[in-house]
Amino acid sequence: MATEQDFFAVPVLESPSVRLVPLDPSHVPDLVEAAREERERFRFTDVPADEPRMAAYVERAVAGRAKGEAVPFAVAARLDGRVLGTTRFCYFEHWKWLPEYRPRPVGVPEAVEIGYTWLTARAQGTGVNREAKRLLLGFAFEQWRMRRVTFRTDVRNMRSRRALEGLGASLDGVLRNAQAGYDGTVRDTAVYSVLDTEWAGIRDRFDAGTR
Repeated sequence: MATEQDFFAVPVLESPSVRLVPLDPSHVPDLVEAAREERERFRFTDVPADEPRMAAYVERAVAGRAKGEAVPFAVAARLDGRVLGTTRFCYFEHWKWLPEYRPRPVGVPEAVEIGYTWLTARAQGTGVNREAKRLLLGFAFEQWRMRRVTFRTDVRNMRSRRALEGLGASLDGVLRNAQAGYDGTVRDTAVYSVLDTEWAGIRDRFDAGTR
């Protein structure tokens, strides 16, 4: 199990088609190019459209890593290295155990969210998202020994919801009037999760290429 000191030392994660590379400012130009394709697909997602905003987006993500609040990645094609989007671990949960029951070192979280995920239009529906989620879930449960991985999405974002359900995530519920929507509305948020006790079965279905 990771200690607090090495917890955020996450390596490059690789699958047959995808590499998840620690996000840094050098990715900004490629992310801007990826974000310019079919902007209507990003109605429910925070995807900056120009270089200054993308630079600020990446800067905030990298600052979150430095503070121990997030682990952001650039999603890249393994074959040619082309940057396809981003994703990250975020919103780590530190549960308050009584000392006699504490199962892991102080400072090591029990649960995490996978979020801030977006992919360029041409990568959507190709299996890239599925492979990236397989890498992240595998790391969360097999390396970090998380109890739960959470996903949140705008309740209207049926593409995202179908993808999460296809992964095997369960709908925990809908938070009504949960936050400002990226389209200027007040959004309801659908909350999904995968538990540590569910991961082995989900992983086997992933690896068999089934749902």
